[in-house]
Amino acid sequence: MKTLIQNARLNDQLVNILIQDGKIAAIEPGLTTPADQIFDAHHHQVIPGLVDVHVHFRDPGLTYKETIATGSKASAHGGFTTVFAMPNVKPVVDTPEAFENMLVKNREDGVIKIKQYAAISGDLTADHLTDIRKMAELGAIAFTNDGHGVQTADTMYQAMQMAAAVNRPIIAHVEDDSLIHGGVMNAGPAADRLGLPGMSSLSESAQLARDLVLAYATGCHYHVAHISTKESVELVRMAKARGMHVTAEVSPHHLLLDDAMIEMDNPMMKMNPPLRSPEDRAALIAGLLDGTIDMVATDHAPHSADEKRGSMKTASFGIVGIETAFSLIYTHFVKSGLVDLDTALRWMVTNPINAFNLTDAGQLRVGDAADLAIMDLDHAFEIDAAEFLSKGKNSPFIGDTVYGKTIATFVDGKQVY
Repeated sequence: MKTLIQNARLNDQLVNILIQDGKIAAIEPGLTTPADQIFDAHHHQVIPGLVDVHVHFRDPGLTYKETIATGSKASAHGGFTTVFAMPNVKPVVDTPEAFENMLVKNREDGVIKIKQYAAISGDLTADHLTDIRKMAELGAIAFTNDGHGVQTADTMYQAMQMAAAVNRPIIAHVEDDSLIHGGVMNAGPAADRLGLPGMSSLSESAQLARDLVLAYATGCHYHVAHISTKESVELVRMAKARGMHVTAEVSPHHLLLDDAMIEMDNPMMKMNPPLRSPEDRAALIAGLLDGTIDMVATDHAPHSADEKRGSMKTASFGIVGIETAFSLIYTHFVKSGLVDLDTALRWMVTNPINAFNLTDAGQLRVGDAADLAIMDLDHAFEIDAAEFLSKGKNSPFIGDTVYGKTIATFVDGKQVY
């Protein structure tokens, strides 16, 4: 099977891309060759397929929110060709049997490449470890209790020891439950103004400090999920300066929104970790720019309309992000002139690939898997929930005007959007 993509913009020139048997065979200006399929990119930008290390597809058990099919189609709509699925489904992916079942579902129902996380401990909250060694052998990309902080230091210590032994990362949702106090948004002036219970930023940074000490002792690769506070950024910066194998991700919403922007009791602004202060947001941007934070990850968290209605006191935590991430980052960081496109693609492609040692994610090079997306960078469009392929429409960015619309997405040479 040969596919020829014509008139694609790459490095300020027009190129044609020949895809043969799922791999990129050639990238050349003016390339002509017989092909089974011809796709005209109409001078739009070609980029390597995006990689998101943090998504929730809710399948099995919570499929009214999302399924592997809808989540993977939404990912393709966002230009993503590889994603990492969290294990907090029902049943939790905390046994080898559950993990093998997820591999089958991901392969049968997904239209993109789905890497699967496994849980650190039973049901995400127990103190007993899962069979980390066996699930690593089966192909677990890493281990995480996302949605819950690991409350017992010894559980995390043992998990890190085992993860280091099988050469897999630990992905940490850092949250000390004893410091939450029923909070639904960041503790501070905004929460006080709205009369809503606040969640101290210490709930994140205090547990992160503990984990970094344990990571130093065990030598494991420790990855911080959805980092959100200035103290956390500084802790990661110090850990890296010490030579520790630490990586971190930040979500687009934490880069672009803060609690001062919450003008009313609005469930679309409720996520965990919560939107922090303007000072925290500035520290996140600085940390991303200076390399302390390695990558952008969406924490795509679809919910039903009913779960995001009413008050922040009762609504579910989380927003969708897989279909808006590239356009938001491109608009606010690249088109604004803060960074160039190559830098944004390091955050959303190269650094995730390198951090997790991916071998099958294409990077738009001859010989690579033909994982790529065609993006319209020139025309503004409005984020419209009616165009989402995700079941979840819960986004505070609906109605925003942005650039970077996905025209087509290819995975192993197959057009999936």
